Amino acid sequence: MELSLQMKLRIAAAAGVGIVLIGILAWPLAVPGEPLSAVRAGNISLGGVITLVILAFSVGFIAYFASWPYGREIGILAVPSGLAIWAIRSGSMASLMQLNPTAAQRQAILTTFKWESIFWLAIVAAGFFGVLLGQKILSSTRAIQINNKSKSKPTKYLNVIVALAVSAFIAQFCIRIFAQDVKVFENRLGSVVAQPSVGQILFAVLISFKFAAFLVKKYLDVGYIWPIIASVLVTAFITSVYAKQELYLAQRWPATFFSNSIVSILPIQMVSFGTLGAVAGYWMAIRYKYWRKHEM
Repeated sequence: MELSLQMKLRIAAAAGVGIVLIGILAWPLAVPGEPLSAVRAGNISLGGVITLVILAFSVGFIAYFASWPYGREIGILAVPSGLAIWAIRSGSMASLMQLNPTAAQRQAILTTFKWESIFWLAIVAAGFFGVLLGQKILSSTRAIQINNKSKSKPTKYLNVIVALAVSAFIAQFCIRIFAQDVKVFENRLGSVVAQPSVGQILFAVLISFKFAAFLVKKYLDVGYIWPIIASVLVTAFITSVYAKQELYLAQRWPATFFSNSIVSILPIQMVSFGTLGAVAGYWMAIRYKYWRKHEM
């Protein structure tokens, strides 16, 4: 089942709202203080955070109407599309580590980044709430009905828990395969990997979460919200597990090398690219189910 031209235009409209209003016009809120440094939540002032939350909410609200009558399904793409522009314009993790080369400085960065994904997830959520407000105001009756099957609460809760765990596992496994650069043998760690390019990171995270969301929708029949939340778990888990190894690398290797390629991915990159991939994978599963039902 191919997407119609009208649907493609609606998707482009929703993404365009986020790209223009957040990715371009709101860039001064996130631009790093030092050249080549990375976009970090900690560098955004309190006023900037409040502005960003309000803006994300507004972007979701506008995107709902820009992609009507499927704003509920497509509007969620607006905010992560805007954040993705920031993620692309940002300096890399390697450049950030070069600006903070000591073991203590790297430890501080990893500690901060462990849960920074929650901040970016909250910005995406603000956009989603804007979408919901638009839906409530318009009360559209043409929203797509995905699944009318009733499930018991224990089954729903179990599926959610499994979906989170499976999504995080699949995403981190696939990202380590796809996000690659030069690998060098290392006596203690086995190997270290150089900083992947931003294009490589975009591809790896997008494809990995797309695959994860496709599988959990197909086999567990859950929404894209759980793979999106799993993007936070991936960063937190990998940062915790490989923190000591990164301190070891700080003493023996240039800042452009990491023990795991996921460590080289900024939280904003994980959440923005991961959200776009999760939504795409969810709808790919819907289309696959439709194809199996009507074409076979």
